[in-house]
Amino acid sequence: MAIAANDGVVRARQVARTLAQQCRLSLVEQTKLVTAASELARNTLVYGGGGTMTASLVDERGRRGVRLVFADQGPGIPDVDLALTDGWTSGSGMGLGLSGSKRLVDDFVLESAPGRGTTVTITKWGR
Repeated sequence: MAIAANDGVVRARQVARTLAQQCRLSLVEQTKLVTAASELARNTLVYGGGGTMTASLVDERGRRGVRLVFADQGPGIPDVDLALTDGWTSGSGMGLGLSGSKRLVDDFVLESAPGRGTTVTITKWGR
């Protein structure tokens, strides 16, 4: 799904919640996933100039979960380690979007390079 305006961020949250419910995540785990999805969708829009979110239910090693992939073709992140540091921000935010999102999910992979955009893949596993 496209994330090209604020309504894309809203849709990303809705899709994340629907899949979390289908996966039978607890209400607390649903909230964590939706919060991470909201932050990452907003980053895709604000810092990446828009992009996409791909969402799916996944089954691996006897576990079922929700996987969300946020991708943009924006300027990329020159220093991924720095970007994942609490309090660091490239804009006017509080600097908790990436690091906070990472803490809210079970698996978090960030791939980025200057001039090549950014892809963030998150997974929340059912218990």
